[in-house]
Amino acid sequence: MPTPNGLGGVGDLTQVASPPRKKRLTDQLLEMGYISPSQLDLALREKDRTGKYIGEAIVDLGFVSQRVVTALLAGYAEAELINLHQVKISRLALQAVPYAMAKRFKLLPISMEGEQLTVAMVDVYNVVAIDALEKATHKIINAVAATENELVEALELNYARETPISDVVDQIMNAKGITEAELESDESPVVRLVDQIIGLGIRNHVTDIHIEPGVKTMRIRMRLDGVMHEEVLMPSQIQLALIARIKIMAKMDVTEKRMPQDGRIQYALAGKKVDLRVSSLPTQHGESIVMRLLDSSGEKPKLEDLGFSEASGALFKKAISAPHGIILVTGPTGSGKSTTLYAAMGEIDTVHRSVFTLEDPIEYDMAGVRQTQINDEVGMSFGSGLRSLLRQDPDVILVGEIRDSETASLAVRAALTGHVVLSTLHTNNAAGAIPRLIDMGIEPFMLHAGLVAVVAQRLVRKLCPSCKQDIENAADVLQSLAIQAPTSPVRLWKAVGCEHCNQTGYQGRQGIYEVILIDERFHDAVVGRFDARNIYDLAKENGTQTMFEDGIAKALQGITTIEEVMRVVK
Repeated sequence: MPTPNGLGGVGDLTQVASPPRKKRLTDQLLEMGYISPSQLDLALREKDRTGKYIGEAIVDLGFVSQRVVTALLAGYAEAELINLHQVKISRLALQAVPYAMAKRFKLLPISMEGEQLTVAMVDVYNVVAIDALEKATHKIINAVAATENELVEALELNYARETPISDVVDQIMNAKGITEAELESDESPVVRLVDQIIGLGIRNHVTDIHIEPGVKTMRIRMRLDGVMHEEVLMPSQIQLALIARIKIMAKMDVTEKRMPQDGRIQYALAGKKVDLRVSSLPTQHGESIVMRLLDSSGEKPKLEDLGFSEASGALFKKAISAPHGIILVTGPTGSGKSTTLYAAMGEIDTVHRSVFTLEDPIEYDMAGVRQTQINDEVGMSFGSGLRSLLRQDPDVILVGEIRDSETASLAVRAALTGHVVLSTLHTNNAAGAIPRLIDMGIEPFMLHAGLVAVVAQRLVRKLCPSCKQDIENAADVLQSLAIQAPTSPVRLWKAVGCEHCNQTGYQGRQGIYEVILIDERFHDAVVGRFDARNIYDLAKENGTQTMFEDGIAKALQGITTIEEVMRVVK
């Protein structure tokens, strides 16, 4: 019998592909052990509340995987369930069905032989879609089943390949004009263009999409692994329509072009729920748009996957396990501080401890944690939120950022009264956090009593394993940088570039860290208001591995390059 939360592996699907005839989906799920009666009761209430199909409600609640439900429904309809990752899509079939129709009915043309067109569908019972497709193509439709996640991903990917962004731009340029109604229609080329741009960013795992107006051209750039890359150049004539579509999606004022605006788009692609924080800024040649992508459905970060060395990781875990005190993570914007905090929260016992967060924005949904979104417009700042939160009987508090004296003072007082506080601070290194907090008005003796640890970090790009190459005379390279090689022989690698890494030579990023545990050895330095340089030297004397040393160690392991380490640290 498959497990109740099985993902529908090969063995599972063999069992669910041919269920007993004329049995309801819910009865089959109960009999096969996928759901319990109490889970079914909750799903039925959710179905009545939202108007969803019962299968959708069960999947949305996380009781059963989408593939299991799809397999049961396909078996009942005597339709084949296919894996779209293993199917070759016919170009002729794609050309037979317009993108707008495929998207509206959630279907994907797969193959066309003679008078028969085979299409993958989320709902093989959708006779309206099948009838519309027969009329549009003049073909006999053979419907096969596919999960929604796989189908949406394959639909966007295959139609994007079939119709390049440049072709969609040409369609917009050849149009007589774009009406307001067309900016919300799936059949509009402007809507298609925005979908392609966002979809490209999601598939390439970029963090930011920039739409930059110019005199005669508009440039689309994306930030991948911390570095900007130019993707597309477009004529400036389509600028207004493109920006208007994005502002409609982000619920911003389309008519306001003189003032900065902020908005948010919730976008779903291939099962991923991506939040886009949208910012518009008036510039000389029109509005600049920046969209920051936050994958809220992604896997939660784990401490062991972040790249801590054995020694630094042990120090950080020791700090997290302290009964009270402040743990700070420092670094510039985009250095992965929030990811480290989320990973640290994964080490907290949320069953026996009361855990709260104040975040801007909330990037991950954490089970057992009460999370609060900061909203400065209504007076919900980090300072005011923390003051209210302390009346909620917390044990552990995550404060997204210490921005001002009020938040700093409240955080220190919370630490001194028995709470664990995790937060971030903008400083160049770990040692710089101490004078920074003193400058914010924190008394040095209180800071030494409340501060447990400070972590500083940067993100380096990881070498692409498919194309990285050894460099000659690695020992000479280290010697030229006055770096003592820890072992012999010395090996270093260089970035080359291939199709797997989009010719960049790098794939993904990893952290480099320095961790300072604040103990009695730092008493005189903190109370005596030593500057960051003196505290940094004291930390090194006490065995702290610096970010630069951690980066060099990772370069020697073949994880990154010397150039990357120098770029982010020096």
